Amino acid sequence: MSQKDNKVLKQSGVIPYRVTNGKIEVLLITSRNRQDWVVPKGGICNGMSPPESAAKEAWEEAGVVGEVETQEIGIYKYRKRGNIYQVRMFLLPVENVLEDYPEVNQRKRRWLDVTQAIRCVRKSSLKRMLKTLKNQAI
Repeated sequence: MSQKDNKVLKQSGVIPYRVTNGKIEVLLITSRNRQDWVVPKGGICNGMSPPESAAKEAWEEAGVVGEVETQEIGIYKYRKRGNIYQVRMFLLPVENVLEDYPEVNQRKRRWLDVTQAIRCVRKSSLKRMLKTLKNQAI
């Protein structure tokens, strides 16, 4: 096995949320192939902390802006094209939803109540993090 196969690539991501009429809503986006509902995530940029990098991904992929909470809510791993990725996840209370952002033509986005969001995502570790958000008093 080559050295590349053993390397775990570090990423960070956010669960963008807002509270509407006392209920928590989560923003999900489609993967680039538009087949799965996911949350914004990506490689941690040089010189940026994981929360800062996650905020950048939220803007690029979902067009949302806010102050990412620095307390990590969980970590999950996945495989893609022979690589292993480890994603550190954070919460993002959304302050602004933009109509123009870098990946506006590559993805769809949808606000869902937390229960619906849990049903839409495939990754069980992401489902667990959404359940944690659902049980929190925000």
